[in-house]
Amino acid sequence: MANHTGQLDFILVGLFSQSKHPALLCVVVVVIFLMALSGNSFLIFLIHSDAHLHTPMYFFISQLSLMDVMYISVTVPKMLMDQVLVVNKISAPECGMQMFLYLTLVGSEFFLLAAMAYDRYVAICHPLRYSVLMSHRVCLLLVSGCWILGSVDGFMLTPITMTFPFCRSREIHHFFCEVPAVMKLSCSDTSLYETLMYLCCVLMLLIPVTVISSSYSFILLTIHRMSSAEGRKKAFATCSSHMAVVILFYGAAVYTYMLPSSYHSPEKDMVVSAFYTILTPVLNPLIYSLRNKDVTGALKKMLNEVSVFQKTVK
Repeated sequence: MANHTGQLDFILVGLFSQSKHPALLCVVVVVIFLMALSGNSFLIFLIHSDAHLHTPMYFFISQLSLMDVMYISVTVPKMLMDQVLVVNKISAPECGMQMFLYLTLVGSEFFLLAAMAYDRYVAICHPLRYSVLMSHRVCLLLVSGCWILGSVDGFMLTPITMTFPFCRSREIHHFFCEVPAVMKLSCSDTSLYETLMYLCCVLMLLIPVTVISSSYSFILLTIHRMSSAEGRKKAFATCSSHMAVVILFYGAAVYTYMLPSSYHSPEKDMVVSAFYTILTPVLNPLIYSLRNKDVTGALKKMLNEVSVFQKTVK
C-alpha cells in the first residue's frame, strides 16, 4: 500500500547513466549551462540598457531570454547536483513543482513565439500603424497573456499527473520529471488522460502555429512586393532568425507530446528533451545576436564605452 501513497521518492535515472563518459558529459553540460545563463542574461541586460533596443521586438526577445534562463534552471542544476553528489532521488512534491514550472515555461514560450511572429507581421505589413498596434500597453498585455496561458497548462496537467497511483518501479527514465516519463510509472489506466493531454497539446500548438503561419504568409507576400532589395534583405534576415527558433522549439515539442508511443524510447526521449531544454537556450541568444545588426551595434557601443571608461580611470 505504501507504493500507492505517492509520497515516496522517485529515482531519476538521468542523462549521465546513458553515457560511456559521464564525467566528460557532465563538464559539457556545465559549460553549456553557464553559456546559456550568461548569454541570455547579457542579452536581457543589453536590451534594457540600450535605448535603441527599447522596441516591441526586443522586449519580446528579452522575455524569451528570461524564459530560457528560468527553464534551463528548473532542470539542469538538479541533474548536475545529482551527478556530483551521487544522489538521484527526487521527492513527489519536488517532482510536481519541477513539472509545473517546466510546463508553465514551455507553454508560455509557445505563445510568446506566436506574439513575436505577430509583431514582425505588423512591423513589415503595417509599418505606419506599428506604433499604435504594438504600443507598450499592447506588448504588456500580450506577454501577460503568454505567461497566463502557459500557467494554465501547468495547473491543468501537473495535479492530474501527480495524483495517479504509482505502484510500479519508482525509476523515471529521464533527467527530470517530464509528464510522459512519469506517466509510464502509473499502474492505472491512463489512456483517457493521455488522450486529454494530446488534445491539450494540439490546442497549445495549434493556436500559436496558426498565428505564426498566417503572419509569415502575409510577411512573405509583402517582402515579395517590396521594390527595395535592401528592405527585402533586412525583413528576411529578421524573420529567418525567428523561424529558426520556432522550428527548433516546436519540432522537439511535437516529437515529445504528439507522436505515438511507438516512436518513443527512453533514450530518444532524453536526447530530444536535452536538445530543447539544454541546447535551445544557448542557441537563442546566438541566433538573435550574431544575425542582428542592432544587437551587435549595441554590443560594440557598450564595449567602446567600457574601453573609454578604462582609459579615463588610468
